[in-house]
Amino acid sequence: MKYFFLLLGSSFFVLSLCAASAEDAPFRPETGKFPPLDKAHSYRGELVFVDHATRRGSIRVQGSGMFFRNDPHPFAMLPYGIVRYHGAPADLRDIPLGTVLHVRAYLPPDPKTSSVPVLPVNNKTLDANHNRGAGILPAENHILLLEDEPSHCQREGLVWKLKDLDIKNNEGMIIASREPKQGGDSKAAEEKLTFDAATRVWRGKELLGIEELIAEGTWPAEGKKSLGGQSVQLGITWKPTPDGIFTRFHISDIWLDDAAMQRSAHHQTETHKAFIRSRWMPAWIDAVEYGKFGRATVTATLFGGMDAALYADFTKGSAAMMNAVESTLKHTHGAYGPGHMASRGTILDVIKTPGEAPLGSSGMQIRFETDLIIEGIRPGRTVRVRPGSWPLVNVPREEYLSDGASSIDDRFPSPSIFTKY
Repeated sequence: MKYFFLLLGSSFFVLSLCAASAEDAPFRPETGKFPPLDKAHSYRGELVFVDHATRRGSIRVQGSGMFFRNDPHPFAMLPYGIVRYHGAPADLRDIPLGTVLHVRAYLPPDPKTSSVPVLPVNNKTLDANHNRGAGILPAENHILLLEDEPSHCQREGLVWKLKDLDIKNNEGMIIASREPKQGGDSKAAEEKLTFDAATRVWRGKELLGIEELIAEGTWPAEGKKSLGGQSVQLGITWKPTPDGIFTRFHISDIWLDDAAMQRSAHHQTETHKAFIRSRWMPAWIDAVEYGKFGRATVTATLFGGMDAALYADFTKGSAAMMNAVESTLKHTHGAYGPGHMASRGTILDVIKTPGEAPLGSSGMQIRFETDLIIEGIRPGRTVRVRPGSWPLVNVPREEYLSDGASSIDDRFPSPSIFTKY
């Protein structure tokens, strides 16, 4: 009987180890599949570099040590990766440097074609030394979801609750905690955040400065005041701080009410809609049915995370154009921009895929018929699609490749352009 329990205990131990190994196992996205969000690695940090044309950049990742010592960590957006700013769809070019962002990311799908350095899979567990701590250089550097503070809070149903204020010369400190919007959380950790005269305060249709809050008596000119747990949304950045404090974040914006937040989101949404209509909707190819003399019917899934008005422009029977792009979403096949060599045709059908769409997918497929299919339109490949109602314009030179670029170094510059720290 003793041996039976020993054997049983050993079996449970082995099963526990297997479960832990499965949880911690490295995960790479697969071609043609949107990766599950629960497999993503999460981290937060300051945006310090952007290469918008190739959808990559660098983030100073927050760790347990001295934040200012942390090396900028390169990242790349997945082709279907979503950027959100002010609670609305965005492009990397929309986000100011210094903005603190929340990241959900994976290992490179294909290390051979990664546009940022490929790191050991266990890199997030290694201590970076020099008072920096672990977790600041994760190998999970291909991003599915990149969002600023208000976007993250709105998606998670959170608000910032302002507790206490200490002010002098239009700058100072606020003590606040991030809590559920409904019900609050008495255990939520309080955080000290700085503000200054450049901090923007949004109220309804107004844009106020700190000095205007003081002038109307909402805030004192000097001293401390209780803010009573006022619920707001915050824009958060990082600035160097005195007094030996190395990880204290800064408030760039305060949205005092929902109306103000909605106005910011509306403006950002309109900015992004105009951008996508000029660059075309990204998608990937699910299937191609080849006909004679270059004819083909293409089934493609449109990528997600965009305003509903953009998807509404894809209608059955309407004209469309489809062009091959690289994983960076740069157009290929054309020396004058996306329309030069794109396949032209008609949208035969618009299909809503069953169930809830995974993050990265719109949950919408189109069937597109063309009489002259180009080489880059193949199953598993990424494309951009233009409905006939969208403007036909030439994009900047850095956003397209003139000949399909057979060389990896032509498709995107090598990671060696990043500084070695």
